[in-house]
Amino acid sequence: MTKRTDTKAMVESALLIALGIVLAQIKIFHMPYGGSVTLVSSLPFILISYRHGLKWGLTAGLANGCLQMVTGWYAPPAGTVVAIVACVLLDYLLAFTCLGTACVFRKPFKNDRLGVAVSTAVVMAMRFVCSFLSGALLWGSYQSYYEWAAGMSVWTYSLIYNSSYMLPELIITVIVACILTAAAPKLFEKQ
Repeated sequence: MTKRTDTKAMVESALLIALGIVLAQIKIFHMPYGGSVTLVSSLPFILISYRHGLKWGLTAGLANGCLQMVTGWYAPPAGTVVAIVACVLLDYLLAFTCLGTACVFRKPFKNDRLGVAVSTAVVMAMRFVCSFLSGALLWGSYQSYYEWAAGMSVWTYSLIYNSSYMLPELIITVIVACILTAAAPKLFEKQ
């Protein structure tokens, strides 16, 4: 990679990271104990992965996780060192870094729109798995605040709670990514 290419990737990534953080503040729906449906705040990080590859995607995703933690930290109720480390990893660092792997899941597809749809859905599902595990392992005590969750296992509670915001987020992000792929295909091209 040339110095000019690195500079372009860095500037583009910085702008997309900033856009992602701004979009994360536009909440369509917010859950009472963490989690929300945003205005496609994951898409800029997925775009970095498509445009600049895995290294830039993972770096941008990690930066996003750190910034999300700074702007919206929720400490787990247990408050132990292990719980806090697990929360940092599952709710922030791993959850958002996995968005940077979108380019890997897009490669097998010849049809560009299908590749974008599938890879976007896969990385959003990976982010969901992080939230699901965190919900069951760290946030299960919040189940008692919900009448509808009485008597459920923490795994079922976490599945329902996290699906309630992550599934709409996944669907909206995939739809917008497909629309943008059709409208501005160069936006999704490797640089």
